[in-house]
Amino acid sequence: MPRRTLMAGAALLAALLAYPLSTTAQAEPLIYGIQIEQAEYRVGSPTDFFAWDFDAQVGTDELKLVWRSEAEYGFSANTFETLENQLRLQKPISEFFDAVAGIRLDTPSGKDRVQGVVGLHGLARQFVELDADLFVGNHPSLRLEAEYEILLTNRVILTPSIEFDLPFNDDATFDRGAFAPTLEVGARLGYDLIDRAFSPYLGVHYERAFGKTANIRRSEGEDAGSLFLVAGARMIF
Repeated sequence: MPRRTLMAGAALLAALLAYPLSTTAQAEPLIYGIQIEQAEYRVGSPTDFFAWDFDAQVGTDELKLVWRSEAEYGFSANTFETLENQLRLQKPISEFFDAVAGIRLDTPSGKDRVQGVVGLHGLARQFVELDADLFVGNHPSLRLEAEYEILLTNRVILTPSIEFDLPFNDDATFDRGAFAPTLEVGARLGYDLIDRAFSPYLGVHYERAFGKTANIRRSEGEDAGSLFLVAGARMIF
């Protein structure tokens, strides 16, 4: 990866870290914690996976530093199919949304990659949790994520989710074609055991590639779409 991409991302993050907090923000107590949205075993074809998705954060209501991590570990190849970590700063720009800026590092099996990230994170109408991220580098892409919690009872919660990932150019390293998106759709039924702090769940997860990305997968002997049964837990510390 060219040095200028890494330097640009580092400069962006450093500039935000240097942003002066207001007197009110400086007086606020420090907030920290870890929210594990997914820690699950996926059973399906062509292989089973262990996957995680979590945020760890520290800061105030005015400015937070967030470590976001997502991964899929394939058991047939005994390697990470995806392994992504982001270091992000989040600052409120409205009552329900934060602006996001930071650095994304991909370190799956194969070539590593560093990109800048800018975006929005927050709650839309009906309390749908949204993430919209633009990844900047030699292989730019756009990712949109949405998740919604449906309380069937005080303890039984159904969580549908969707993720849309659109690359803007051909990416041979990650087997993606220009403007040929991938889509992930899931639904997880959980039971709140410990006051929202620990909720085991069962569910389904479906992934599908389109266009040139689907053609690349087929040429390598893979299916364009895969369905998984999942078992895992959601945790908050």
